[in-house]
Amino acid sequence: MTDTPLERPPHPSFGEAFLYWLKLGFISFGGPAGQIAVMHQDLVEKKRWISEHRFLHALNYCMVLPGPEAQQLCIYIGWLLHRTWGGIVAGTLFVLPSLFILAGLTYVYLAFGDVTLVKGLFDGIKPAVVAIVVFASWRIGSRALKNSLLWAMAALSFVAIFALEIPFPTIVLGAGLLGALGGKLAPEKFKVGGGHGASNKTYGPALLDDDTPQPEHVKFSAVRLGILLSSGGALWGVVMFLLDHPVLRDMGEFFTKAALVTFGGAYAVLPYVYQGGVDHYQWVTGAQMIDGLALGETTPGPLIMVVAFVGFVGGWVKQIFGPEMLLLAGFVGASVATFFTFLPSYLFILAGAPLVEATHGDLKFTAPLTGITAAVVGVVLNLAIFFGWHVLWPQATKAEPFSGNFEWFYALMSVAAFLALWKYKQDIMKVIGACAAIGLIRTYTL
Repeated sequence: MTDTPLERPPHPSFGEAFLYWLKLGFISFGGPAGQIAVMHQDLVEKKRWISEHRFLHALNYCMVLPGPEAQQLCIYIGWLLHRTWGGIVAGTLFVLPSLFILAGLTYVYLAFGDVTLVKGLFDGIKPAVVAIVVFASWRIGSRALKNSLLWAMAALSFVAIFALEIPFPTIVLGAGLLGALGGKLAPEKFKVGGGHGASNKTYGPALLDDDTPQPEHVKFSAVRLGILLSSGGALWGVVMFLLDHPVLRDMGEFFTKAALVTFGGAYAVLPYVYQGGVDHYQWVTGAQMIDGLALGETTPGPLIMVVAFVGFVGGWVKQIFGPEMLLLAGFVGASVATFFTFLPSYLFILAGAPLVEATHGDLKFTAPLTGITAAVVGVVLNLAIFFGWHVLWPQATKAEPFSGNFEWFYALMSVAAFLALWKYKQDIMKVIGACAAIGLIRTYTL
């Protein structure tokens, strides 16, 4: 709680925002839940660039779109702060470090096959990821669930995805419909988070606060929308035209479809990518796909960055530039997969965000999004259990969920990391670094 009034923070320069988005790209571990938790802690609580209500309003829109919601949230906030180029820079820097890191690790994986150093680092980071996602679930839930009805919706969402295995898009749609109905029948239950005073009391006034007048670039413009959509379509066409190898053109078409037709986050996209990358195009084998998923889960950036692994291996295996240029072929394949996977996200946000901002404070539109927020809490909790299960019982299967040895060391690391985040308010990057060091020491001493 804030004891003394705080002044509204100054508007960050483009350079200051650039450095923050770059830093975020290197520390964005933990999948969407962990990444959103980091952004909430930095942008809402510490820097106060955006109020919590507006943060959640933007997040809810990103949740209903296909594609990585954390990266889309970066684009949205970057656009609010520094117009179109701000959004483009924020979204690009969120994934660019991951592209280079994943490409480098994939090269080591293919060229040497000995990744003891990498394995040691990842073995330490995995328990930290579990703690980050649990912490995110607690943080979002404690702030967003302000009455028993929203708690019930969160619980229902958890049961739906954990026990009944209902697809995530169906849960989001159902939560939005329940929110719309609740906004009419019990509007007082769905007005949470909208009070300027409540937001200030917790973190202090934000630069983009609940009552901040909309700048000109935030307002909807049909001309701007037309220019944006035509520019995005032209960019897609030009890059496709420049791809002079059939494997790269296949990648461009396939990953565009993956970005457009799959909803529900990375775990909903992965079966589609597996089917195309392994069965149809044979860019990777099934075993390689599992290894790529492990790399994607333990490197910064969205989990869907596993497409960079698929693209790298595909370019390497197909020798698109000949047997003497495998590294270049792999990196170009990874870059093509990444470009076509993420391009639609920029268009979704930059085209739709002005319309979303126009609904700010209108209960007809915010009540469904409040319902989605409650459902997201349950989904994040399920994700925490999913990560924890795979880390603490690494040999377990769905048929035998508790088979194999229980990893007591990783369990203790997860508890310690959670306490560091929750009780001692430690920076997430410091917790990740400490856990990575412990994992590395343990790997080389056992």
